[in-house]
This record gives sequence, structure tokens and C-alpha cells, in this order.
Amino acid sequence: MIQGLRTIKYPVADLGKAKAWFADVFGCAPYFDQPFYVGFAIGGFELGLVPDGQPGTQGATAFWGVDCIEEEVSRIVGLGASILAPIMEVGEGIKVAELQDPFGNVLGLIENPQFDLAAVR
Repeated sequence: MIQGLRTIKYPVADLGKAKAWFADVFGCAPYFDQPFYVGFAIGGFELGLVPDGQPGTQGATAFWGVDCIEEEVSRIVGLGASILAPIMEVGEGIKVAELQDPFGNVLGLIENPQFDLAAVR
């Protein structure tokens, strides 16, 4: 059975720069740091960076939960991301936005007052 989201993997061309940028975005150091893979533990999930492949905006988009999407979009854009899809309410108070990280990947954000994080633990 599928148990839920565990890891999102982003390809990057410069692992050192990507590691530093994502450490700023998420406010933590990676828990796993090797030349072939860098892993960040974020709210019970993992963001993995791999130094192969081509970053891109096609395919699936992972949405990371935030408390205030306006603040986070502003903060992350200030760290070098660009806006692909601006903040949009999609119903019942849920807001989403899509940013492009400096390495070419999509970084989705979601503010979802309906999501009960306590039920996940």
C-alpha cells in the first residue's frame, strides 16, 4: 500500500550551490551529504538533490506545506527563485504557488488549512 509522500528528488547541475540554496530555503542543513546525493529532512519528508540529469519544469510537481504562502513566496523569491505560477486560491482557503528554483526545477508551495498534520504523525 502507498503510505504517502516520502522523498522528492531534484536534479541539479551544481550540487554545492543547490545544497546551500535549499539550506537557506528550508532553514536546515542536510542530514545526508555525499557527492552523489544530498538529503534534507523537511517536516517528515525528504528533499533529495542529485548531481545528474537535467532540471526542468515538466512532469510532477511536489507541493511543500507552508503556514503563510505570501511570506514564503516573498522569502524564497528573495533567495533567487522566480515565480512560475503566482499565488492562487483553489478553493476552501487553500492557496498554491509554483516557483522555479535557480537550478531549473519547480518548487511548489501550498497553504492548506484543511490539512491536519497531527493526523499524519
